[in-house]
Amino acid sequence: QVQLVGSGGGLVQAGGSLRLSCAASGRTFNIYGMGWFRQAPGKEREFVAAINWSGGSTYYADYADSVKGRFTISRDNIKKTVSLQMNNLKPEDTAVYYCAVSLRSKGGKTAREYDYWGQGTQVTVSS
Repeated sequence: QVQLVGSGGGLVQAGGSLRLSCAASGRTFNIYGMGWFRQAPGKEREFVAAINWSGGSTYYADYADSVKGRFTISRDNIKKTVSLQMNNLKPEDTAVYYCAVSLRSKGGKTAREYDYWGQGTQVTVSS
């Protein structure tokens, strides 16, 4: 099993920045990819960003269109963390953000491709 602990959420004004982090522990050698999803009240969970975990220094990252150019996903295989730098935040970015791990794909866009999930961290952007 893989355990994930997310941190870094909070309240920020529109245009501000936040950095989310997610620490993985357990059977991390099985990880292929990691991702971030978010869920706003009354809405379905949606893909935000994903990155490959294996592959050494070769990075493959993917983003939802709504966050491209504003969010950056990164990983640290030594510290076993994945981070999401969020800049120029908008009120519509308000949601609970979840990190997730896939043991099967390098970083897919659908929740069903992921096997373990963090507890979620609240991000609130005020206008």
